[in-house]
Amino acid sequence: MSEARGPVRIALVGATGLVGRHVIEVASAGEEARIVGIARREAPLPPGARMEMFVAQPAKWGEVLEAVRPRALICALGTTWKKAGRDEAAFRSVDHDLVLATAEAAKRAGVPNMVMISAAGADARGKSVYFRVKGETEDALSRIGFKRLDILRPGLLRGERSNDRRIGERIGILAAPLIDPLLSGSWERFRSIEAGLVAEAALGLAMRRAGGRFTHDNDAMRRAAREWRRIGDMEPAA
Repeated sequence: MSEARGPVRIALVGATGLVGRHVIEVASAGEEARIVGIARREAPLPPGARMEMFVAQPAKWGEVLEAVRPRALICALGTTWKKAGRDEAAFRSVDHDLVLATAEAAKRAGVPNMVMISAAGADARGKSVYFRVKGETEDALSRIGFKRLDILRPGLLRGERSNDRRIGERIGILAAPLIDPLLSGSWERFRSIEAGLVAEAALGLAMRRAGGRFTHDNDAMRRAAREWRRIGDMEPAA
């Protein structure tokens, strides 16, 4: 008879963002995973959240990871070009430098898996600062040496943000039902996707044990999300 196993501990940075909040909500609704949030400041949690939250400066995040020893790290850190004052250094400090520093701290703490929320169109050789920094971050993460690295590249995220009004994004979400069918070929990757579905995919991928580096578009995330919904009825992967 196999031993009963408790929830898998998964660390989360970026808990206050759209995807991060959905990760907490989805994990709190079941018994498969328990979230350990790490943040720079206290913030309201989603109703019904069942998790641990550690508040510390980023320089101390490695100590938290060493103490809690999570099975995986989900990184939903990120700012916007507008929030960064359209300044490349300010944008890079979060979406590149902080992401990499957190990943390196997790690797030193012995965390085998990392799931990173990137963006459709990420390209280290791209002309857009936003997509170029995202691509450079992906490339740098690949060199850190996690046993398994999953990079999620969602299109436009649909969902209600907390205290974050992005007018252009809201217009895009409202127009998505009309625009999505027009995006085909190489543009199809930019179609909108529910943030909750991305969160389900992130949790499902964080639980996987097979090693390697994997990049997931909207369709791949939908498949991973469906697997997460079945995970309660599945035996742990060997």
